[in-house]
Amino acid sequence: MGQHSRSSAGLAPLSPTCFDTPSSTVVPPTTMDRNSPTKVGPVGGSVACQRLAASLVAPTATLGEALAQLDAGGIGVLLVAGAGRRLVGVLTDGDLRRAILSGSGLDSPVLPFVSREPLTTGPEAGPDVVLQLLDHGREYAVHHLPVVADDGVVLGVWLRSDIVGTPGTDLRAMIMAGGYGMRLRPLTDGIPKPMLPVGDRPLLELTIERLRAAGIRHVGVATHYLAECITGHFGDGSAFGVEISYFPEEQPLGTAGALRALPDDGEPLLVLNGDVLTGVNFARMLAFHRECGAELTVGVREYVMEVPYGVVDCQGTRVVGIREKPRQRYMVNAGIYLLESGVRRFVPDDLRFDMPDLIGRLLAADRSVASFPIVEYWLDIGRPADYARAQADIATVRL
Repeated sequence: MGQHSRSSAGLAPLSPTCFDTPSSTVVPPTTMDRNSPTKVGPVGGSVACQRLAASLVAPTATLGEALAQLDAGGIGVLLVAGAGRRLVGVLTDGDLRRAILSGSGLDSPVLPFVSREPLTTGPEAGPDVVLQLLDHGREYAVHHLPVVADDGVVLGVWLRSDIVGTPGTDLRAMIMAGGYGMRLRPLTDGIPKPMLPVGDRPLLELTIERLRAAGIRHVGVATHYLAECITGHFGDGSAFGVEISYFPEEQPLGTAGALRALPDDGEPLLVLNGDVLTGVNFARMLAFHRECGAELTVGVREYVMEVPYGVVDCQGTRVVGIREKPRQRYMVNAGIYLLESGVRRFVPDDLRFDMPDLIGRLLAADRSVASFPIVEYWLDIGRPADYARAQADIATVRL
């Protein structure tokens, strides 16, 4: 591709469409797999065809089906195509998460959330033209560009990484691992909660492995209770593919107090509670954070409560309605955050300070705080029942 480099070592140079090589075998454009309505052809042997097949979704798909397809495709965008594989619009990871925040359930249709006028290009466009469109075709940077024929048929999709490679990340992480784990006693009488084994490894080791897989190499760990169990296991982190810095607390500083001790490097910081087991996509959370222009983004998880009685709505003595066993939907704090570096100055020195306190200060100062709905696996291991569930889940869930 001229002077531009490919990001995926070992792959042949990627053509943006899967129709320009004689060896490609495709399903006719009007064919749709009725047994899997979220998938529309084509399929083929080339990388481009495989990518296109994995990124296509039908307008009849639900949010849940689209999220599963997005996860399987792995490129961060879905091309919504109808009859004849003609482009209807696109769906990004952010679009789907905003749909969930709006109150839509996973069985809701995707069509209302589709971007109907996406930036596109034709099959004749080369990498220089594509990069120009990605950079300047909208007021904001675009990372995916559908390739569409004159008659609207989807032919392929360009990714920014096809042209400029996959950038590294300067994102650092901080894990709050100093708590006593009181609710898990006696399990935590002789071991800190983040070091409890989940499967055959400590919970904290699973978390650090997920961070390393996301390209994060610098990890801070705040410690207090039985800190030597953590430092003795991980050392400097080199055996686990990361660099670990420890932030010992003489007294417990809460879920945000240790942030004040961090150096200000001008980069966002990922903060996690040490008792969370999750498969959240940290790269997508960072992209969402930047897209929102937030100073702090808090990961949230849907929690539904069912009232076990019929609820009577009253205005004084007058009954105006009755609801049988209504379900109340809440977004709860998932213990995962992204913070811009300037946020740390809102944290007091050497005082107990929790993340809800920090969020409250930011809101009082009219700073931007965003919510990122977590649709991947997530479990807060705070009670014995949660720990038992983690042990049962670890053999089957994908982190």
